Amino acid sequence: MPELKRLHAGHAPAVLAFELANRTYFAASVSDRGDDYFDRFTDRYNALLAEQEAGSCAFHVLVAEGGSVLGRFNLYDLEDGTAELGYRVAQHVAGRGLATATVRELCRLAAARYRLRTLRAGTAHGNVASQKVLVKAGFVPVGPAELGGKPGTWYERDLVLQQ
Repeated sequence: MPELKRLHAGHAPAVLAFELANRTYFAASVSDRGDDYFDRFTDRYNALLAEQEAGSCAFHVLVAEGGSVLGRFNLYDLEDGTAELGYRVAQHVAGRGLATATVRELCRLAAARYRLRTLRAGTAHGNVASQKVLVKAGFVPVGPAELGGKPGTWYERDLVLQQ
C-alpha cells in the first residue's frame, strides 16, 4: 500500500528517478521543468528541504512499498492559514484514483498537522484529469488563473467546513 511521507533528504534519488521517468508525461499538461532543473537537481532539492525546514512549505511524496516515488504532493506558501497545493502522479498509476485519495489525505494533514484552513490549487484548462481530482477531493472553482502561460482555473477548499 503506498504511503504519503514528508519529504526528506533520503528521498532524493527516488524523486529524481520519478521526475525523469515521467518528464514527457508531465510536459503534456504542465510546463516542462527544463534541462536546468535536472542539471541542478541536487541544489534545487536541498533548497526545497531548506524551505520546508523554515516552515514556508511542506513537501510530501507518495512512496510505493519498494521505495519508488509514485507522486509528489506539496503545500506551498503556508501563511495565515492558507497554502497552495501542487501535485503530480506517475503515468503508470494515473487514472486509478490514487491522486484523488492522496489529495484528500493531504487535506486532512493540512488541517491537522499544519493548522491550515484553506487550500488553493490551480489547473490549466487542458488538464481535465487534475480538474476532476480537485473536484472529487472537495475543491470548487473560484476564478481564472494563468499557469505557466496557459489559461486555467483556481480551485479552493475550505478545510474547516469540509473535514
